[in-house]
Amino acid sequence: MKIIVPMAGRGSRLRPHSLTVPKPLIPVAGQPIVHRLVKDIVKVLNQPIEEIAFVLGDPAWFGDDVVSSLQDLAKSLNAKASIYRQDQPLGTGHAIMCAEPSLSGPAVIAYADTLIRANFDLDTEADAVIWTKQVDKPEAFGVVKLNDKNEIIELVEKPKTFVSDLAVIGIYYFKDVAVLKNELQKVLDNNIKNGGEYQINDGIKGMMANGNVFKTGTVDEWMDCGNKPVTIETNARMLGFLHADGNENLIAATVTNNNSTIIEPCFIGEHVVLNNATIGPYVSIGNNCKIEASTVKNSLIQTHTTIKNANLDDAMIGNHVSYDGHFTKISIGDYSVLE
Repeated sequence: MKIIVPMAGRGSRLRPHSLTVPKPLIPVAGQPIVHRLVKDIVKVLNQPIEEIAFVLGDPAWFGDDVVSSLQDLAKSLNAKASIYRQDQPLGTGHAIMCAEPSLSGPAVIAYADTLIRANFDLDTEADAVIWTKQVDKPEAFGVVKLNDKNEIIELVEKPKTFVSDLAVIGIYYFKDVAVLKNELQKVLDNNIKNGGEYQINDGIKGMMANGNVFKTGTVDEWMDCGNKPVTIETNARMLGFLHADGNENLIAATVTNNNSTIIEPCFIGEHVVLNNATIGPYVSIGNNCKIEASTVKNSLIQTHTTIKNANLDDAMIGNHVSYDGHFTKISIGDYSVLE
């Protein structure tokens, strides 16, 4: 089994945080989004992964540190890491085709801006499986249309009348991903574009037209990381799941707690110093941070950051930040927001 992960986009909706860190590598509940996504997919598949292929953007943005992080992730899962580049933002179908040498045999394709919680048996006899989530407002999503055999026969984008309540979440299984590759090659050769880009859906439609059988796999939880509010919400939900599971140590042994209160669930990384602070619930704090005389809840703070005299709620703060709630002198860069 292979996993193909297109992640070339810079994540403009998550600025300013994605100006310095590619969105898939922004940590949620203590781990980068793409790391959590891949690990959760591996759990669902419950079979050996031979290769994980990552499709990255410009090397100036997705540099050696990103490549090293992804190679370490693959190694931790006993898989080979393959690194490809998408030099132009030409859509999901084009991104997949950038990994053409890896497009053979059984594979899962997953877009790295979402997180899941799932527990289902993958139907490996189907030609393909589209992972879905049952939603309350299907008119806001792309959904699958099923026949009386519960086979997917059509993809419908934001249906005005009810088609189904199973939304497509951006994760797909192909019994032989080479079949999709052949259909996407036709899309490229015939310059078939939607929204000015080459889309995976056009390759899928070609497979359906040829009689390939598509089934659904329904996840229990689907969490977006597209912008700041939903990323904070996802961080909170993931912390809740991890705390309930009890399988991860969410508070590092190296945390220094001086007269501070931690209200779980929280993730607190290595060498964090808490002085006269109240932290939580639903807070993630990265390594080497210092929080002093502050109350922080429902927030996500990355690494090497100092917070003083603050009362934070629904906050997302990046790396190497110094924030004093009693500030009188400030130096704020591009795309920053104080509310």
